[in-house]
Amino acid sequence: MSERRENEEQEVKEDEEKEEDTDTNVEPGGNTVEQPAEDDREPGREERRESRKTGRPQAAEEAESDLQDGLIGPGNTDVGNSAAIAETQADLSHDAERLGEPQRTEHVGNSTATVKVVLVPEGHVMTVAFAIGLSIAQLKLHLANELRVPADVLHIFLDGRAVDEQQSLMELGVRPNGSTRMEMSSIDPDSHPLRPLRPPEQDNMPDVITVRVQTEENMFREVVVEIERPPQQKAFLGGFKHRLTGAQYHHAAVQTLPKRRADKGVVLFSRNTQTVELQSEAQQCPLDASTQMTGIGCYVSCMDDKLVAPGNYITADQYHEERLRARLRMDRDRRLVWLELQERKRREEKEEQLKDRRRRWWRSEEEQQINSSLRGAERKAALCFLLETETQLIAAIGHHRIAVQNNNYDKVVRNLLDKSAAPHQWRAADGRLIEMDSEHTVRAGELRDLYNTINLNSESQEERLEHLLTLRHTVKEHECQLTRDIVDLSDREADLMTRQVKVASLQGLRKRISTLFLQFIKTPAFNPERYLQSSDFSPTAGARLSGRCRDCTGLDNIARSRDDFSCYRNILRRLRSDEMRLNQEAKIPFLLQVEDVRYLVEVLWASRSALHGSSDLYSLVFVRWEKRRVWSPWNCILLSKEETSAHLEVDDVHKAYEVTFLRRIDHKHMLARRHFSSVPVMAEHLESPAALGNQLVSKPVTMATGKPTIHTPAGSAH
Repeated sequence: MSERRENEEQEVKEDEEKEEDTDTNVEPGGNTVEQPAEDDREPGREERRESRKTGRPQAAEEAESDLQDGLIGPGNTDVGNSAAIAETQADLSHDAERLGEPQRTEHVGNSTATVKVVLVPEGHVMTVAFAIGLSIAQLKLHLANELRVPADVLHIFLDGRAVDEQQSLMELGVRPNGSTRMEMSSIDPDSHPLRPLRPPEQDNMPDVITVRVQTEENMFREVVVEIERPPQQKAFLGGFKHRLTGAQYHHAAVQTLPKRRADKGVVLFSRNTQTVELQSEAQQCPLDASTQMTGIGCYVSCMDDKLVAPGNYITADQYHEERLRARLRMDRDRRLVWLELQERKRREEKEEQLKDRRRRWWRSEEEQQINSSLRGAERKAALCFLLETETQLIAAIGHHRIAVQNNNYDKVVRNLLDKSAAPHQWRAADGRLIEMDSEHTVRAGELRDLYNTINLNSESQEERLEHLLTLRHTVKEHECQLTRDIVDLSDREADLMTRQVKVASLQGLRKRISTLFLQFIKTPAFNPERYLQSSDFSPTAGARLSGRCRDCTGLDNIARSRDDFSCYRNILRRLRSDEMRLNQEAKIPFLLQVEDVRYLVEVLWASRSALHGSSDLYSLVFVRWEKRRVWSPWNCILLSKEETSAHLEVDDVHKAYEVTFLRRIDHKHMLARRHFSSVPVMAEHLESPAALGNQLVSKPVTMATGKPTIHTPAGSAH
């Protein structure tokens, strides 16, 4: 120990003598001359000279501001099981005597050293690179942060003695780029034990060392090096040996991490994950069992014993027959449940249709109930009360409709005028929206603008007269009673305005002019854009236009006889849904209208089911007569919902039904062909029965000679 200290003191003295010789040069005569060239001086010499003068390192002053980040190099927790403690460094008094000079300056205080702290009593070791100018208190803060324990429970020892927290590593004798080993324990090991955050087998954090590297001549730089210890041993991939110096160099892959392959964006798997070898092996596990019997010296209770009697022996055929009966019973139960569900669904649909019918045919049902239950004067009084109730309901509906129209009058008129003046629009092949104004839309736009100006209230007398003059010239283009009335009212308002009549007195006259001009705009003869389109009419499949639009038909149905088409509409809706389910390209059901279905049901099929004669319209549906052909009026049959499932199970109708029934169905199909033959769109799908009947069929005939002879039509080639 003493020899080592003497060697260190000798090295320090030699360094000092070299510095003095370098700093000064003695001329002949004993004069000492300072070297003027600063480039030849060793870096840091001036700092060391100033450090000798002041006697206190400047790094100690700046170390106080580095309390929170006292770690100079990257730290690491190095876990080991060895608890041995290496030789400690000399204390501060001995180091001062050995050095024989004050502490170094800021350059020395910022130098780092490797500090290895042994965690007592576990024996784990933490390695950290720390500035020797920082105090033990700052070291405790860093270690407490690493171990995640309070700093006040840590106690640091050096060579078995407690260390003052105000002392720095440099004062404890730690030299720059050197190393030291300390012990650290916890005051409260139960609540705050000292253990690494990760178990030793998962720890691969790097160790830290500080290396002094010569960058240029007489210039050095300190470099912090991280040593990474991988969890597995790398394979030796070779290297080479220098022939002159004998230095050995390993392959670069041994000293560096493997290069990561570029991400191709595709998940790749090895061959082993794509193939597997299966191996089956049967194994019989042993089963040990034992029984206890009553014997001499051993009593076994028989309270829980049971008497088991053998039953009848069941053969394999009997077992399978029983299983078959159980399966058939389950199928029957499922079938009954399905039938009950279908029946309930049909009842609910019919009830919903009847509820809608009762809601719309309230008066007819009330009248039928009165006629069936009352007689004489009571019947007349009940009918009068029913008529009065119906009148009140109709009046209430009318009042409500008038109120709604008054509230939305301006909005309805504005929408009507905007719709008339809107340009025609359609989509081009490339998806662009194309708009086109015709002469009719331009005319409708001019009438709309004139109507808006006529209804303006805040305008001067000159502007009002100009608008009236424009209105007069516009309506005089057409000579009729309506235009003459508009012109007369316009002249009357102009005359009253020249007589200085108040505006409030002219409101009624202006309202009449606005109403008549709106009627003028709605007239298609004056505004061609108001003509109805073909889509506003509801033609039948026969393409015979009734001359009335949908609105007129609905208004006539309200004012006159009220026809209920709900049942036929339901039949058509059911037909279209069934055909779409069977054939996505079905066309004929979508060409028919409600009036056509009504004709088929009432005229051709007499509103009755073809099989059992059911007359309930809410349970009748149209299905295919021959299920392999598409539906058409000449390939259909009217049945009830209960009869459709049985009919659709028939493969050949000519074998399933009698001849009389077949002839009756063919007659109805012939009438349907005759009715729809005049419809151009239906004629495309019409099959000519004459063409089918004129087909000649060759039949073999047995002659006297026994050889078959085939008769061919006349005029055919032999």
